Amino acid sequence: MTVPPAPVRPSLASPAVLIATGLGTGYLPKAPGTWGSLLAAVLAWPIAQAGGTPALLIAAVLATVVGTWATGVYMRRTGMHDPGAVVIDEVAGQWLALALCPPHPLWWAIAFVAFRVADITKPFPANRIDRDMHTAFGVILDDLVAGAYAALVVWIAAAWLWTTP
Repeated sequence: MTVPPAPVRPSLASPAVLIATGLGTGYLPKAPGTWGSLLAAVLAWPIAQAGGTPALLIAAVLATVVGTWATGVYMRRTGMHDPGAVVIDEVAGQWLALALCPPHPLWWAIAFVAFRVADITKPFPANRIDRDMHTAFGVILDDLVAGAYAALVVWIAAAWLWTTP
């Protein structure tokens, strides 16, 4: 009986790999998507403080553009579609989820959970994109859809419940 070869793990010395894996968080042993989302939430706070919703939306677009390139490089190096170590898609989706969120840690935690739930359950059309689009952009697009769902849920909840002091 032969043992299958270990999966290829490209080096973090490559800028594309560093970006695709969310500064290496995608290489953490358990739940890389959650680690990537947590990284995004931590990085989003200063982005939001500096420029609010527009800055987070611009960051999400930049993560999508640069992330599509980096994900394509990673996919070619590993020969895998949507490798688990690629978490730049979670970064882009989480930033989108946080863009409409009130600037309060409780709401950010709610947005984090809402995004993780949407990313894992993949409501339509995210499920179709994940199943049918086997490109680097497809890897990111299903997370953007999950981020949009999470942003909508949090925005509606905040509109009903949030009052500024």
